[in-house]
Amino acid sequence: MSRKISYIFVHCTAGPQEATPADLMAEFRSKGWKAPGYHYLITADGTVHQMLAETAVANGVKGYNSRSLHVAYTGGLHLEDNRTPAQKCAIRQLLIKLRSRYPDARILGHRDISPDRNGNGRVDAWERIKACPCFDAEVEYSDI
Repeated sequence: MSRKISYIFVHCTAGPQEATPADLMAEFRSKGWKAPGYHYLITADGTVHQMLAETAVANGVKGYNSRSLHVAYTGGLHLEDNRTPAQKCAIRQLLIKLRSRYPDARILGHRDISPDRNGNGRVDAWERIKACPCFDAEVEYSDI
């Protein structure tokens, strides 16, 4: 099954850097989710773990999942951008690969789909539904 991918969302797990893919799968199951929240997870050492096939729909961003891929890094506890250098490199390399397969997809952070409540043309920090991924992914990856 092929899906039209319009978005590639970047997330943090909002937990400890030491979390494993198994830890996150257990968390998703405890929430009653049939699918994980991410297609890919990057752990602190920079290893990329595929959590779900790209053809499958993840539970990453409500209302956008059918047309999105989701990439997360372990970390972001206390809403802090604590990506390791290995994670930064691995995320960038993965996004380059995904963008080559889905050239029309926009790379955004989960926070970037929050509504612009004051109508000024941008989502201000106070308008964000979530802080995830704890940095401005749209700006950081604008060159991809």
